Amino acid sequence: MKTAIGRAVLCAVLAQTWLHGAEVTNSAELVRAMHDRYAASWYGTLTFTQKSTTFNPDTTTKVETWYEAALLPGKLRIDIGPPADGRGYLMVDGKATIFEQGKEVRSRPLVNMLLVLGFDVYKQSAETTLETIAAEKYDLGKFHEESWQGRTIYVVGADKRDLQSRQFWVDKERLLFVRLFQPSRADATKTDEIRFVDYRPLAGGWIAARVEVWREGKMVFSEEYSDIQANRKLDEALFDPKQFSGERRP
Repeated sequence: MKTAIGRAVLCAVLAQTWLHGAEVTNSAELVRAMHDRYAASWYGTLTFTQKSTTFNPDTTTKVETWYEAALLPGKLRIDIGPPADGRGYLMVDGKATIFEQGKEVRSRPLVNMLLVLGFDVYKQSAETTLETIAAEKYDLGKFHEESWQGRTIYVVGADKRDLQSRQFWVDKERLLFVRLFQPSRADATKTDEIRFVDYRPLAGGWIAARVEVWREGKMVFSEEYSDIQANRKLDEALFDPKQFSGERRP
Protein backbone atom coordinates (compact mmCIF):
# COMPACT_ATOMS: atom_id res chain seq x y z
CA MET A 1 0.00 0.00 0.00
CA LYS A 2 2.76 2.42 0.97
CA THR A 3 4.63 1.53 -2.21
CA ALA A 4 1.57 2.30 -4.33
CA ILE A 5 1.12 5.65 -2.60
CA GLY A 6 4.79 6.44 -3.07
CA ARG A 7 4.57 5.66 -6.77
CA ALA A 8 1.49 7.87 -7.10
CA VAL A 9 3.28 10.78 -5.42
CA LEU A 10 6.34 10.29 -7.63
CA CYS A 11 4.17 10.24 -10.75
CA ALA A 12 2.48 13.45 -9.67
CA VAL A 13 5.84 15.15 -9.12
CA LEU A 14 7.14 13.97 -12.48
CA ALA A 15 3.95 15.15 -14.16
CA GLN A 16 4.35 18.63 -12.67
CA THR A 17 7.98 18.73 -13.78
CA TRP A 18 6.99 17.69 -17.29
CA LEU A 19 4.24 20.30 -17.47
CA HIS A 20 6.16 23.22 -16.04
CA GLY A 21 9.78 22.34 -16.69
CA ALA A 22 12.64 21.63 -14.33
CA GLU A 23 13.09 23.75 -11.20
CA VAL A 24 14.73 27.07 -12.00
CA THR A 25 17.82 27.73 -9.89
CA ASN A 26 19.58 30.67 -11.58
CA SER A 27 19.05 33.64 -13.89
CA ALA A 28 20.05 31.93 -17.12
CA GLU A 29 17.72 29.00 -16.45
CA LEU A 30 14.90 31.47 -15.78
CA VAL A 31 15.32 33.32 -19.08
CA ARG A 32 15.49 30.02 -20.97
CA ALA A 33 12.39 28.75 -19.17
CA MET A 34 10.48 31.94 -20.03
CA HIS A 35 11.41 31.55 -23.68
CA ASP A 36 10.68 27.84 -23.88
CA ARG A 37 7.29 28.13 -22.17
CA TYR A 38 5.83 30.49 -24.80
CA ALA A 39 8.12 30.58 -27.85
CA ALA A 40 5.81 28.44 -29.97
CA SER A 41 2.62 30.33 -29.12
CA TRP A 42 3.37 33.97 -28.21
CA TYR A 43 1.98 36.55 -30.65
CA GLY A 44 4.25 38.27 -33.15
CA THR A 45 2.51 41.65 -33.32
CA LEU A 46 0.53 43.73 -30.86
CA THR A 47 -1.52 46.93 -31.08
CA PHE A 48 -3.51 48.81 -28.45
CA THR A 49 -4.78 52.22 -27.40
CA GLN A 50 -3.21 53.55 -24.22
CA LYS A 51 -4.51 56.00 -21.65
CA SER A 52 -1.34 57.58 -20.24
CA THR A 53 -1.68 59.42 -16.94
CA THR A 54 1.09 61.50 -15.37
CA PHE A 55 0.65 62.22 -11.66
CA ASN A 56 2.36 65.53 -10.90
CA PRO A 57 3.88 66.48 -7.51
CA ASP A 58 1.25 69.23 -7.10
CA THR A 59 -1.49 66.52 -7.25
CA THR A 60 -2.64 67.54 -10.74
CA THR A 61 -2.72 64.96 -13.52
CA LYS A 62 -2.03 65.00 -17.24
CA VAL A 63 -3.85 62.49 -19.44
CA GLU A 64 -2.88 61.64 -23.03
CA THR A 65 -3.98 59.03 -25.54
CA TRP A 66 -1.18 57.00 -27.07
CA TYR A 67 -1.46 54.45 -29.85
CA GLU A 68 1.11 51.66 -29.68
CA ALA A 69 2.20 48.93 -32.03
CA ALA A 70 4.87 46.28 -31.59
CA LEU A 71 6.55 43.98 -34.07
CA LEU A 72 8.33 41.37 -32.00
CA PRO A 73 11.11 41.10 -31.21
CA GLY A 74 12.62 44.54 -30.88
CA LYS A 75 10.28 47.02 -32.55
CA LEU A 76 7.86 49.42 -30.82
CA ARG A 77 6.01 52.42 -32.22
CA ILE A 78 4.16 55.00 -30.11
CA ASP A 79 1.93 57.66 -31.68
CA ILE A 80 0.77 60.43 -29.34
CA GLY A 81 -2.47 62.36 -29.72
CA PRO A 82 -4.10 63.33 -33.03
CA PRO A 83 -2.35 62.11 -36.21
CA ALA A 84 -2.04 65.68 -37.48
CA ASP A 85 0.31 66.48 -34.59
CA GLY A 86 2.90 64.05 -35.92
CA ARG A 87 4.17 63.23 -32.42
CA GLY A 88 5.66 59.86 -31.71
CA TYR A 89 8.49 57.56 -30.77
CA LEU A 90 10.15 54.64 -32.45
CA MET A 91 12.11 52.18 -30.34
CA VAL A 92 13.76 49.83 -32.76
CA ASP A 93 16.56 47.37 -32.06
CA GLY A 94 18.10 49.39 -29.23
CA LYS A 95 17.62 52.88 -30.65
CA ALA A 96 14.96 55.47 -29.75
CA THR A 97 13.87 58.15 -32.24
CA ILE A 98 11.57 61.03 -31.30
CA PHE A 99 9.31 62.84 -33.76
CA GLU A 100 7.50 66.18 -33.58
CA GLN A 101 5.25 67.45 -36.39
CA GLY A 102 6.21 64.37 -38.35
CA LYS A 103 9.92 65.24 -38.30
CA GLU A 104 12.75 63.53 -36.44
CA VAL A 105 14.01 65.78 -33.65
CA ARG A 106 16.52 63.47 -32.00
CA SER A 107 17.61 59.87 -31.55
CA ARG A 108 19.83 57.98 -29.17
CA PRO A 109 20.74 54.43 -28.12
CA LEU A 110 18.09 53.10 -25.75
CA VAL A 111 17.18 49.58 -24.70
CA ASN A 112 13.58 49.37 -23.51
CA MET A 113 13.79 46.69 -20.82
CA LEU A 114 10.00 46.53 -20.54
CA LEU A 115 9.86 45.48 -24.19
CA VAL A 116 12.72 43.02 -23.70
CA LEU A 117 11.39 41.34 -20.56
CA GLY A 118 7.67 41.64 -21.17
CA PHE A 119 7.63 40.60 -24.83
CA ASP A 120 10.90 40.03 -26.70
CA VAL A 121 12.07 37.29 -24.32
CA TYR A 122 9.40 34.99 -25.77
CA LYS A 123 10.24 35.71 -29.43
CA GLN A 124 14.05 35.77 -29.57
CA SER A 125 16.73 33.36 -28.40
CA ALA A 126 17.40 33.15 -24.68
CA GLU A 127 21.06 33.90 -25.38
CA THR A 128 20.14 37.21 -27.05
CA THR A 129 18.00 38.20 -24.06
CA LEU A 130 20.73 37.25 -21.58
CA GLU A 131 23.30 39.31 -23.49
CA THR A 132 20.98 42.32 -23.41
CA ILE A 133 20.29 41.95 -19.68
CA ALA A 134 24.00 41.76 -18.91
CA ALA A 135 24.80 44.72 -21.16
CA GLU A 136 22.18 46.78 -19.30
CA LYS A 137 24.06 46.08 -16.04
CA TYR A 138 21.68 43.67 -14.35
CA ASP A 139 23.71 41.26 -12.22
CA LEU A 140 22.80 37.81 -13.54
CA GLY A 141 24.77 36.25 -10.70
CA LYS A 142 22.18 37.39 -8.16
CA PHE A 143 19.01 35.28 -8.03
CA HIS A 144 16.46 34.50 -5.34
CA GLU A 145 12.76 33.98 -4.67
CA GLU A 146 10.31 36.39 -3.05
CA SER A 147 6.63 36.44 -2.17
CA TRP A 148 4.76 39.42 -3.67
CA GLN A 149 1.04 40.08 -3.86
CA GLY A 150 0.31 36.49 -2.85
CA ARG A 151 2.48 34.91 -5.54
CA THR A 152 5.96 33.39 -5.62
CA ILE A 153 8.39 35.45 -7.67
CA TYR A 154 11.86 34.92 -9.11
CA VAL A 155 14.15 37.95 -8.68
CA VAL A 156 17.18 38.61 -10.88
CA GLY A 157 19.82 41.25 -10.12
CA ALA A 158 19.56 41.81 -6.38
CA ASP A 159 19.86 40.16 -2.99
CA LYS A 160 16.93 39.84 -0.60
CA ARG A 161 15.73 43.14 0.87
CA ASP A 162 17.63 45.13 -1.77
CA LEU A 163 15.12 47.27 -3.68
CA GLN A 164 17.66 49.76 -5.05
CA SER A 165 19.80 47.70 -7.43
CA ARG A 166 18.75 47.10 -11.03
CA GLN A 167 16.54 44.03 -10.92
CA PHE A 168 13.54 42.35 -12.49
CA TRP A 169 10.86 40.08 -11.05
CA VAL A 170 9.14 37.15 -12.81
CA ASP A 171 6.07 35.22 -11.68
CA LYS A 172 7.25 31.69 -10.87
CA GLU A 173 4.13 29.86 -12.03
CA ARG A 174 3.32 31.76 -15.21
CA LEU A 175 6.89 32.85 -16.07
CA LEU A 176 5.67 36.37 -16.78
CA PHE A 177 7.58 39.58 -16.06
CA VAL A 178 5.87 41.57 -13.28
CA ARG A 179 8.26 44.12 -11.76
CA LEU A 180 11.38 46.14 -12.59
CA PHE A 181 13.63 48.41 -10.54
CA GLN A 182 15.99 50.79 -12.33
CA PRO A 183 17.46 54.30 -11.91
CA SER A 184 14.89 56.97 -12.75
CA ARG A 185 15.43 58.68 -16.09
CA ALA A 186 14.17 61.90 -14.49
CA ASP A 187 16.65 61.69 -11.59
CA ALA A 188 19.30 58.95 -11.57
CA THR A 189 19.69 59.30 -7.80
CA LYS A 190 16.19 57.88 -7.41
CA THR A 191 14.81 54.46 -8.28
CA ASP A 192 11.78 53.79 -10.45
CA GLU A 193 9.67 50.72 -9.77
CA ILE A 194 7.64 49.60 -12.79
CA ARG A 195 4.84 47.07 -12.39
CA PHE A 196 3.05 44.99 -15.04
CA VAL A 197 -0.41 44.25 -13.62
CA ASP A 198 -3.85 43.04 -14.74
CA TYR A 199 -2.48 40.20 -16.85
CA ARG A 200 -4.94 38.69 -19.33
CA PRO A 201 -4.58 35.76 -21.78
CA LEU A 202 -4.01 36.92 -25.36
CA ALA A 203 -3.55 34.85 -28.52
CA GLY A 204 -1.34 32.13 -27.06
CA GLY A 205 0.42 34.56 -24.71
CA TRP A 206 -0.49 37.20 -22.14
CA ILE A 207 -0.83 40.97 -21.89
CA ALA A 208 -0.54 43.17 -18.81
CA ALA A 209 -3.38 45.62 -19.46
CA ARG A 210 -2.02 48.11 -16.92
CA VAL A 211 1.48 49.39 -16.22
CA GLU A 212 2.39 51.50 -13.20
CA VAL A 213 5.52 53.52 -12.44
CA TRP A 214 6.27 54.21 -8.77
CA ARG A 215 8.90 56.51 -7.27
CA GLU A 216 9.56 56.98 -3.57
CA GLY A 217 6.35 55.22 -2.67
CA LYS A 218 4.12 57.25 -4.99
CA MET A 219 2.67 56.36 -8.39
CA VAL A 220 3.97 58.90 -10.92
CA PHE A 221 2.70 57.40 -14.17
CA SER A 222 0.23 54.78 -15.35
CA GLU A 223 -0.79 53.14 -18.61
CA GLU A 224 -4.18 51.53 -19.25
CA TYR A 225 -4.70 49.53 -22.43
CA SER A 226 -7.84 49.10 -24.52
CA ASP A 227 -8.64 47.80 -28.02
CA ILE A 228 -5.89 45.22 -27.56
CA GLN A 229 -5.22 43.17 -30.71
CA ALA A 230 -2.61 40.52 -31.44
CA ASN A 231 -1.20 39.10 -34.67
CA ARG A 232 -2.43 41.88 -36.93
CA LYS A 233 -0.37 42.18 -40.09
CA LEU A 234 1.89 45.20 -39.68
CA ASP A 235 4.01 46.81 -42.38
CA GLU A 236 7.67 46.95 -41.34
CA ALA A 237 7.81 50.45 -42.83
CA LEU A 238 5.82 51.63 -39.81
CA PHE A 239 8.96 51.06 -37.72
CA ASP A 240 11.40 52.72 -40.13
CA PRO A 241 12.47 56.20 -38.93
CA LYS A 242 13.07 57.29 -42.51
CA GLN A 243 9.45 56.54 -43.39
CA PHE A 244 7.76 57.88 -40.27
CA SER A 245 4.45 59.62 -40.78
CA GLY A 246 2.10 60.52 -37.97
CA GLU A 247 -0.77 60.36 -40.44
CA ARG A 248 -0.09 56.71 -41.26
CA ARG A 249 -0.72 54.56 -38.24
CA PRO A 250 -1.19 50.82 -37.72
